[in-house]
Amino acid sequence: MSGFQTLFYKELLRFWKVSFQTVLAPVITALLYLTIFGHALSGHVQVYPGVGYTSFLVPGLVMMSVLQNAFANSSSSLIQSKITGNLVFVLLPPIAHWEMFFAYVLASVVRGLSVGLGVFIVTIWFIPMSFSAPFYIIAFAILGSGILGTLGLIAGIWADKFDQLAAFQNFLIMPLTFLSGVFYSTHTLPPLWRAVSHLNPFFYMIDGFRYGFFGLSDVNPLVSLGIVGAFLAVLALIAVRLLASGYKLRH
Repeated sequence: MSGFQTLFYKELLRFWKVSFQTVLAPVITALLYLTIFGHALSGHVQVYPGVGYTSFLVPGLVMMSVLQNAFANSSSSLIQSKITGNLVFVLLPPIAHWEMFFAYVLASVVRGLSVGLGVFIVTIWFIPMSFSAPFYIIAFAILGSGILGTLGLIAGIWADKFDQLAAFQNFLIMPLTFLSGVFYSTHTLPPLWRAVSHLNPFFYMIDGFRYGFFGLSDVNPLVSLGIVGAFLAVLALIAVRLLASGYKLRH
């Protein structure tokens, strides 16, 4: 096996061996969100014409689960390896920096998509869903999980302890996720806050993903796709440069 295949396989096993914690638990958390918000706001909030609020929630919760778990996978793997000291076993073999990047990020994509699929399968038992544009569902799920997997890799490289990683997640990832339109449509916001929401790259992931189900969105899905793709390219370049330089890994 090549260095990429070995590291990718190791990262897959790392989260799959504790799948109750890494896959099942996030599915249950998403169901709790759906139950609480759906029960409290269903019938009181109008988002899109002909779309019930609980149906509107499902794509947002699926994508939120994908993003959060993709970030958690790569970031937790790196910080654990740093703290336990076994990162040296990844750095010593002749593995190219781009192989490390793809191994960590693709494993994060697999975990994110696994959780998202689990959330979707469970929710459609209770809430019928339609597919308007499956291409956008797949594209935004893959790109979104790739972005958060890359962000997790950057955070894992930067952080020296769990406190720093928690700060990155609590003060950056969590606010950007919750303010991206998971629980509401930005067209219901005042103009100022709508403009602020459009500065959030996470908004375009959620909005484009939701378009795949309803054929309705706040922004043209092609525009969202371009922004999300460009954001991933920039983050990937940063992550690969950090890996190549050995920043906080080899030095």
